[in-house]
Amino acid sequence: MSTAQRAVENGSASEPNSTEQPGGRRKSTSSNARAELLDVATDEFARIGYHGARVDEIAARSSTTKRMIYYYFGDKDGLFTAVLERAYAQARAGERQLDFSSLDPLEAIARLIEHTVRWHAAHPEVGRLVSAENALDGIHLRRSTEQASTNLPVIKLMDDILTRGRAGGDIVRDVAGLDLHLHITALALFQVTNAATIEATFGVQLRSPEQLDRTVAMVSSMVTTWLRTPDTAELEP
Repeated sequence: MSTAQRAVENGSASEPNSTEQPGGRRKSTSSNARAELLDVATDEFARIGYHGARVDEIAARSSTTKRMIYYYFGDKDGLFTAVLERAYAQARAGERQLDFSSLDPLEAIARLIEHTVRWHAAHPEVGRLVSAENALDGIHLRRSTEQASTNLPVIKLMDDILTRGRAGGDIVRDVAGLDLHLHITALALFQVTNAATIEATFGVQLRSPEQLDRTVAMVSSMVTTWLRTPDTAELEP
């Protein structure tokens, strides 16, 4: 029995509403209501964190009810888990839309870097959600059943590009796709998680168009130059 079904049986939630259509047909609004709750909850959790967010406020900002939160997600933990899962799924969906078929391996890496930096700059809520979950020691994602299947494809994509690059001689570094993905993501997230303090300290707006252009160019050059440069230890006699 699902969490939602248990919530209904326990009386903490009612079944999703449906609307009457011409001819007596009824059209379920459950998918729209669930998506709206996730939208509102994403904003709340990203803005004031897990502990600051309140289920009552999330319900009040939506066009549905608090009972529906319990129906769809079980409780606040379930809602936050669903918000995180959707955020990661949206990030991966953007990567799947990229076409590397006509690019050489280093160009593909540079394209992926540009996408990652610009995507996170355009979706600052994701970086804030990730920071909030890390402050909680990742307890929600540790319990998620979707994380591996959602995120492993990007590691395979990176490994495939690196393997192709090493086979053709464009890439000489023996680096794992996971390691490269983590470092690229860290550099991209820095533009979001540290934007306020960097602006306060140095007066630099990390998410401005001009700064993003510089960041993309710099990170792409750093990573691709490193990938095609032999380890100095390997050059020693």
